[in-house]
Amino acid sequence: MSNREGPSAVVVSLAHRVPDLGALELLLAVARLGSLGGAAREVGITQPAASSRIRSMERQLGVALVDRSPRGSRLTDAGALVTDWARRIVEAAEAFDVGAQALRDRRDSRLRVAASMTIAEYLLPGWLLALRAQRPDTAVSLLAGNSAAVGERLLSGEADLGFVEGVSVPPGLDSTVIAHDRLIVVTAPGHAWARRRRPLEASELAATPLILREKGSGTRQVLDAALGGLARPLIELSSTTAVKAAAVSGAGPAVLSELAVGEELAMRRLVPVPVDGVALARDLRAVWPTGHRPVGPARDLLSLTRG
Repeated sequence: MSNREGPSAVVVSLAHRVPDLGALELLLAVARLGSLGGAAREVGITQPAASSRIRSMERQLGVALVDRSPRGSRLTDAGALVTDWARRIVEAAEAFDVGAQALRDRRDSRLRVAASMTIAEYLLPGWLLALRAQRPDTAVSLLAGNSAAVGERLLSGEADLGFVEGVSVPPGLDSTVIAHDRLIVVTAPGHAWARRRRPLEASELAATPLILREKGSGTRQVLDAALGGLARPLIELSSTTAVKAAAVSGAGPAVLSELAVGEELAMRRLVPVPVDGVALARDLRAVWPTGHRPVGPARDLLSLTRG
């Protein structure tokens, strides 16, 4: 019964009815060289393996393709006809390969990264310099925003790889931890907290208006989780740089990444305030759409973050 004879017929996949590309390339080599041994050498297999592949193809098609003799190998009439068809299939496969390579080249020519502010400002520059040494022809664009915005950009297809710093991963994304960070409370040297001898309690921190990042930022998520959502904003600002500037000016205490305030602490423009009983450690994560592992330059950048 034909495999197209009606709804009750058994449908046999085309892949099971048509020889694979390797077999067709071997047949074309036999036609061109007139020698099974020469064809085997050209495609990089042994002569017994080539004979086995030709016999398998003949059984699959149900016709003899090659006449073998001490003087060499020549195509049968059926083999000559199949060879013409094979040539068209191989040419189509070569065109497919060229097109696929063009797609890979286009993909590899650019990388769109979305990152939360702390990672974008203090970690990504070094990673991107290392990536440029590996891939000098890849153009990189960076979209900096809070962790919620990073998730939105990845899911909308605006970014190839993202980095977030909150307590949770935005829905629809897979992730891996690439670094660790800690939030610290800082204030200008003239603030009363700069002279404290005992650590702040969680209740004191929650009761004091603070200079904070906006809701949706990873820094704010960690602080809200640590204080049970009780953090009180004195000012809400959308960048780490702005929060630092406000704290240095003496506007009030701030909660910032330890990565972000190294210079200010060293120059005594800000002073760390010890805190007791508040969990301010956090994981920094690379993220990407669920089920779509990073490839090309995105994969290379991800590997550099783990170096």
